[in-house]
Amino acid sequence: MSVNPIYIIPARGGSKGIPHKNIALLAGEPLIAYTIRAALAVAPAERVIVSTDDDEIAAVSELYGLDCSYRRPPELATDTAGSREVILDGMNLADRRGICYDAVVLLQPTSPLRRPEDINAALALYNPALVDMVVTVTEAAANPYYNSFETDSEGYLHVSKGDGLLTRRQDAPRVWEYNGAVYVINPESIRKMPMGKFPRRIPSPMPRERSIDIDSKLDLLIAEIILKNDCQL
Repeated sequence: MSVNPIYIIPARGGSKGIPHKNIALLAGEPLIAYTIRAALAVAPAERVIVSTDDDEIAAVSELYGLDCSYRRPPELATDTAGSREVILDGMNLADRRGICYDAVVLLQPTSPLRRPEDINAALALYNPALVDMVVTVTEAAANPYYNSFETDSEGYLHVSKGDGLLTRRQDAPRVWEYNGAVYVINPESIRKMPMGKFPRRIPSPMPRERSIDIDSKLDLLIAEIILKNDCQL
């Protein structure tokens, strides 16, 4: 089916692990540039919204082809501001601009190795009549049926799920984790509830080597090594 999305890139100025993380240099370019390029490869610029409170991030985004005249409210630029409120603010901006849409694609700047085809693959799974959200995932490094453990009341380790009798990881159910790269969100669903309460979520798998989420200087270093060595992602 045909989908008519808007794209929101959330990029506030504050960050703790890496100062001004969203425009930190990665292989010689600002981190946000990778996400802007991926967005513009699948959508016209007028459908891409950079949600920022920061003039430097806005200036960098404009250098890469986006209009950044809008600034999100200060209360949405704190450590405690939720993704839902930022998304709703971006949707309200699209409404004021007269942009029609039936999906919201959230693209976090911290996923620089995401490709345009990853966005399109998630969009291809989206049906607003059946889905609250399509989200990119990668196979989890730790599996609760095999090598994730919890302690009981006496302090002894027990496997988190199942009977603990599996001896091969291959026999355990596949387990996914969000990789933060692409969220295709039903506008009506996000108006009603936060993403964590969505009952109808569909995974869109991505390989682990494209699933780096930049949270620390180590993550930035790993992504730079991949890019500089022109690895096959």
